Amino acid sequence: MMVLIDGKKTSSDIRNELKEKILKLKENGKGVPGLVAILVGDDPASKIYVTSKGKACQEIGMTSKTEILPANISQDELLKIIDHYNTNNDFHGILVQLPLPKHIDENKVIERISPEKDVDGFHPVSVGNLVIGKDTFASCTPAGIQELLKRYEIETEGKHVVVVGRSNIVGKPIANIMLQKQKFANAVVTICHSAASDLAYFTRQADILIAAIGRANFIKENMVKDGVVVIDVGINRIDAPEATKGYKIVGDVEFETVSQKASFITPVPGGVGPMTIAMLLSNTFKSFEININKNI
Repeated sequence: MMVLIDGKKTSSDIRNELKEKILKLKENGKGVPGLVAILVGDDPASKIYVTSKGKACQEIGMTSKTEILPANISQDELLKIIDHYNTNNDFHGILVQLPLPKHIDENKVIERISPEKDVDGFHPVSVGNLVIGKDTFASCTPAGIQELLKRYEIETEGKHVVVVGRSNIVGKPIANIMLQKQKFANAVVTICHSAASDLAYFTRQADILIAAIGRANFIKENMVKDGVVVIDVGINRIDAPEATKGYKIVGDVEFETVSQKASFITPVPGGVGPMTIAMLLSNTFKSFEININKNI
């Protein structure tokens, strides 16, 4: 029988757990975690993401601030603002919303964030620590995927995990997370991408299939085996005249058919998506705890 992996509920559980921990911090006079989000320009999607992150912080009692900067801000000015928050003890996480305007080098911006406050897990130091198995901030979507596997008690040790997609945000980090010698990892990992001549050859071998390619309904029923665990990271907008908005959001996996063969599957929306902000909050809390322990 297929089990639907409810990311919305799991995300809510994580937020409630963090809310209780933060309440205890306040009661003990230890302060609270703080997250600053830096938004450059007025990209509508980025605005929505940053606003939702701010609301999530407020709901659990975490300090939140959003720096809204003009699209024509110079790179040097942006880096100075990051420097300010690197040394500001009220904020334990720094998030620069991507994408940035073309005149700004994203790599230089990411590298300027202190690794100790890199709650997005994009800094080369964080990525390097992840690869070699050191405790670090894992990027939020991959961390959310592992958390779903953990909370649904899905066995991963020795299982064949096939990751479709090799982005720096999802594909590469989740592959590195799943091959680590730890609980809810320790898997045999294959990474697939557009250079594969026969992608289905690999996806049909997957015990756990993680799809993160950004192509609507790409993974079909004939591309998976019976009993597969499916984690669908895709968020794609497709035309749907029958829908109120004229479109609907679907994943990279054709849910209606693939779910007939899967043992576990994430829906879109409501699967992996809500976990991203939950893990951002979790990483910020982790940064706060590290900071407290340093000062004891």
